[in-house]
Amino acid sequence: MTMDYQACMQALQEFGTAQNRKIYARHGADPARVFGVSFANLNVLVKKIKRDHGLACQLWDTANYDARNLATKIADPAQMNLTSANHWVRTIDNYLHASLLGGMLAQSVHAEKLMQKWCAASKEFTRQCGYAMLGAVLRNDAASISDKTGLGYANTIAQEIHQSPNWARYSMNWALIALGIYKDAITHQVLETAKRIGKVDVDHGETSCKTPDAIAYIHKARNHPKRRVAHC
Repeated sequence: MTMDYQACMQALQEFGTAQNRKIYARHGADPARVFGVSFANLNVLVKKIKRDHGLACQLWDTANYDARNLATKIADPAQMNLTSANHWVRTIDNYLHASLLGGMLAQSVHAEKLMQKWCAASKEFTRQCGYAMLGAVLRNDAASISDKTGLGYANTIAQEIHQSPNWARYSMNWALIALGIYKDAITHQVLETAKRIGKVDVDHGETSCKTPDAIAYIHKARNHPKRRVAHC
């Protein structure tokens, strides 16, 4: 089943609630551009639409918070060219969309090139998106990242994390955790790197989210049968 742009925006507006608008505003959403759609209801639309890359591009360009959430879920990574990917990342204005976009683009054939470029970016949400992509690639297919490349990312994180912008630090910490969980051959080196880094401070604003201790999280996740990384 497909939906056109107008029907999709109407459905998003109808699903929105005042309570969710308040919650999302605390997470960085522009109060003037958010309907307040729960992720449960967002997934109702995802099941109806499935993949619709053209619609995803239309939704992204609205700059509406909920429309962009949906766009990252119905976009086709195989159709994301470099021009589109760079356009999307340049227009990000909050940390959630950086994480969602990174997760989607991790499935793109351009993932490696984009990670290398964006992890070195000075712009906060671009760097965050690059490291979110790294974490997602590791979770989806850890073998695609060589041990040498993984150690290179870990060393860069150690050198740059404390001087990086707030939400970039957030994703760098999670990327380091993912390296420790999914790259068995370098877990020890990653843990040593985490020791050198020490406490990572991230300002989560008026939310209940916390920044995990990388060492404790890696140990806990590696003892879990599914080795899941699920962050706030």
